[in-house]
Amino acid sequence: MTVKITRINPEQLHGTPGYHHITVVEAGRTAYLAGQCPLDRSGALVGSGSLEAQVDQVVVNALAALTAVSAQPQHVVRSVIYVRSDDRDVLGAAWGRLTGSALAPAFTTASTLLGVAQLGFSGQLIEVDLTVALPD
Repeated sequence: MTVKITRINPEQLHGTPGYHHITVVEAGRTAYLAGQCPLDRSGALVGSGSLEAQVDQVVVNALAALTAVSAQPQHVVRSVIYVRSDDRDVLGAAWGRLTGSALAPAFTTASTLLGVAQLGFSGQLIEVDLTVALPD
């Protein structure tokens, strides 16, 4: 059985910069990935002070997590992106780097981008939370 994923942007809602307002999954199994942080395999923060370097590490980690459940970015059905900033330009830069990465298809689905005051690790600037409809 193949998982059917439908992404919808109703005409009554505002246009989006690439994501969809609604994602519908027809049956199947789901994986909920823990927030992917900019930590290397040893648990050390990557890219202290650099949003770009931290986004790149989050992408590497998210791709590894997807691979572990035999999924790919296009199987993501919801994403939440947390950026430690209240500056819209910084949030936009994080979105732009993510949507220009190998993880980009994950952000064409139902997505939320948030500016937050603090994240879990000292110096952490970004975290990405993904929900995945697992392929059979």
